Amino acid sequence: MASSYIAVGYLFVIALLMVPVTMILGRFFRPSRFEITKLEPYECGIEIKDAPKGRISVHFYIVAVVFLVFDVETVFLFPWAVAFDKLGLFGFIEVGIFLLLLIAAYIYAYLKGALRWEE
Repeated sequence: MASSYIAVGYLFVIALLMVPVTMILGRFFRPSRFEITKLEPYECGIEIKDAPKGRISVHFYIVAVVFLVFDVETVFLFPWAVAFDKLGLFGFIEVGIFLLLLIAAYIYAYLKGALRWEE
């Protein structure tokens, strides 16, 4: 029993030591000379020709967040589907409530316009 806690303790100590060790190693091995090109914006290897013309739409961000919310549902539904026969009526009711909440969230996002592309 104690050996499992020792293994977890070792992993915890290693995880805590990784951050300072990598930062110290990075300080020693990185190039340290200053170049003006380090201050220029860089995007996919293409030089910037003009300044941005206007504001960037946040619709892509909203779509990504909505996708994540509804994609995480599969993470919760997959184990339920695997153990469906063992859970019985309690598991069925529990997932039914979860799906009702998910449908309510979907309807809320639709009514708020998060799923409309034109705007």
